[in-house]
Amino acid sequence: MTSQVDQGTARGSVADGAQRARDAMHSARISLGRAFEAESANYFMLLGLTLFMVVFGLLMVLSSSYVASHADGSSFFAKFFSQGSYALIGVPMMLFISRIPSSFWQRWAWAGLFGACALQMLVVFTPLGYGINNNTNWLKVGPIMFQPSELIKISLVLWLGMFLTRKEARLRQFGQVMVPALIIAFVPLFLIMKGDDLGTTMILGLMLLGALFFAGIPLWQMLVLAVGAGAAAFVLAFASSNRTARIMAFLHPSAADPNGTGYQVLQSKWGMADGGIFGVGLGNSESKWSWLPASSTDFIFSVTAEELGLIGAVLVLLLFVALTFVLLRIIRAAPTMFARVVTGGVLIWIIGQAIINVAVVLGLFPVLGVPLPLISSGGTALISTLAALGIVLSFARDERRARRGLGQRSTASIDR
Repeated sequence: MTSQVDQGTARGSVADGAQRARDAMHSARISLGRAFEAESANYFMLLGLTLFMVVFGLLMVLSSSYVASHADGSSFFAKFFSQGSYALIGVPMMLFISRIPSSFWQRWAWAGLFGACALQMLVVFTPLGYGINNNTNWLKVGPIMFQPSELIKISLVLWLGMFLTRKEARLRQFGQVMVPALIIAFVPLFLIMKGDDLGTTMILGLMLLGALFFAGIPLWQMLVLAVGAGAAAFVLAFASSNRTARIMAFLHPSAADPNGTGYQVLQSKWGMADGGIFGVGLGNSESKWSWLPASSTDFIFSVTAEELGLIGAVLVLLLFVALTFVLLRIIRAAPTMFARVVTGGVLIWIIGQAIINVAVVLGLFPVLGVPLPLISSGGTALISTLAALGIVLSFARDERRARRGLGQRSTASIDR
């Protein structure tokens, strides 16, 4: 009798062990499945669109810059290899940043803004500042040269997200939200304007307005701020003789000097006119043969329209429309106020800058020196834009996790 009991106990132990092994294998399969679980549709749409625009931008940088690169005594591919190296840094960095939780950015928002402003102070108050085309906006340390203003874009939008999240319950109180936000934002705006970079200053102003709008600030406060910002932009625009000349050339295009202020815009229009509907062919632009200044940076859209025609120009515009659509989807699905405000600021930054760039190239806006995001040549601008989109990608991942957590809570409630 005792042996039968022992045998039953042994069989029960074996069965229990087998069951535990099956449970462990099932748990491992679930964990492995979650590890390889697809991200949200918004994540893949934004990632795919960004990568396509980077590759397209590299192609156009190669086409628009090889003549100027050779004329400078460098290789035909000098600017292309330079931009490609920045892309090889920026894309993996974007993917790495997309894995960082939003709590990290909220925790270090103050430090990031302070550090970026400190670097910009080196630009405007020390001999390390370097100027190009009347803009002192570069920090040059030996062979290294970059734009701290691009870091300010990221740090400011992160700080606004952190600040407005903390003030979420008091958004309608002008003195509690709008006033401190404007005081803090004035510092980077002043530092960049000190270097005579009106274009970047306008982009930062638009980002501030966008972040406040997506946070839910009352419209009457937004209207007051917009009127004040417009008045300040008007004063600053005419505070420089160089900017005044550009504005006069814009207001009176027929009287613009083809060999002076109006030269660049006229060459841009002539090049696009040559492109027609189908373009003159990739690499066959005549404007880039030392006719159109900044052909691979601020006026790369003109070369694109000349070589790829109206079809290529519309494609570029549709890419930015698609990017707007995806970012709005992420804003709508954002699980937190921080994600909504930061994504809204990034949306206004990239799309607002693209609109200004295209408007300048078409002669619809005075020349400001603003590059086309993800397309134009420029290492610091490309890396900062990819970093900002990496942060937005992390929000798209949070959206997936938030939905999964909500589903688990709902299942648990049903089980109870």
